[in-house]
Amino acid sequence: MSSTLQDPVIQSQSAEASLWSTTMSRIATEVAAVHAADVDAKARFPIEGVSALREAGFLSIAVPRSHGGAGLSLLEQARLCATLGQGCGSSAMVLAMHLSQIASIARHASGHPYFDAILRDQVRRQWLLASMTSEVGTWGDTRSSICAPEREGTTVRLRKHATTGSYCASADAILATCRRDADAPASDQLLVFVRSADYTLEQTTTWDTMGMRGTVSPGYLLQAQADEQQVLPAPFAEIGPMTMVPYTHVLWSALWWGIAADAHAKAASSVRAAARQSPGQTPPTAVRLAELSAQLQSARMHWEGVARDFDELAHKGVEARQALTGMGWRLKFNHLKTQMSELAPQLVHQALQIVGMPAYKNDSPLSLGRQYRDALSGALMINNDRIVRGSAAMLTIHKED
Repeated sequence: MSSTLQDPVIQSQSAEASLWSTTMSRIATEVAAVHAADVDAKARFPIEGVSALREAGFLSIAVPRSHGGAGLSLLEQARLCATLGQGCGSSAMVLAMHLSQIASIARHASGHPYFDAILRDQVRRQWLLASMTSEVGTWGDTRSSICAPEREGTTVRLRKHATTGSYCASADAILATCRRDADAPASDQLLVFVRSADYTLEQTTTWDTMGMRGTVSPGYLLQAQADEQQVLPAPFAEIGPMTMVPYTHVLWSALWWGIAADAHAKAASSVRAAARQSPGQTPPTAVRLAELSAQLQSARMHWEGVARDFDELAHKGVEARQALTGMGWRLKFNHLKTQMSELAPQLVHQALQIVGMPAYKNDSPLSLGRQYRDALSGALMINNDRIVRGSAAMLTIHKED
């Protein structure tokens, strides 16, 4: 394993975390939620929400303190994504995917002059980073690449046909996977950091989806030319299980929970309105609300618990953190992703049943159409069937500690 893996010093940051939380609550309520319906209707990038995040410095919260960033823990970042998810699921997904890219650089390229400069500049310039790990011909397997870089001296050229490129057209830089070279096996991958000035994008598919419409993730042909120093030093076989999978699965789970929490809030509002109409009587829907509240609480304990375990491991040495590549941790993240992505739409559905027709109507203040459609995307993002098959194979040989 590479010795380049770094972690920000995780200290007691309760006061600072509280300030970030307060600011995020304002952005979620006053900006993201206000524009969420228009973002959804037009399938457009949530520029208002992302601009507010940029102005408040949220695009560098995963940058270590040693490089001028906030150095927030994964748990703290997840809570912020959950809050934003209550305002706009697409905005929260953009932030979650961006943070996983920053973490990949911070944890696997810190100490290298080029990427140290990138991390410091990130704090000042608040770039938005996108990910391009899919590819035509790999059938959704992000741990497999067809494209390979062409090298001429220190110049690296890359041509990649991606099936999806989440918000790539609005990003300032992209981290793209590829094979190490033309003779390398598909699983021997690298991660290349390319800035907007380094590449061109040709859109190859459309983006008219059921939900998460604001992530604007059509297919693209990426053609890039970069310097060799823009290739992350660690192999993707290390970056994936040790950082990208933990961050995406935890942050995604948190924002899916946030979507369900928004639905719960609307259900609670509906029940309280019914209670005011019949003082002294408990509305029948209150029982369902109590059940929904309990499930929502349990779900939060799940993603917070996994994030907390990850952060505790960050305190330990490189050898201890190598456990992230083992079956135990891989199963933990697999279970979190599949369970939360399946549970979120179920919770929104329960809220819809509590609210009734006002939740079903698109022009109602209690409408849950967007939340329902956004929540349904989770099971398809790295398809759950693929993940469960992998978990099943591991469980035939894995023994719990």
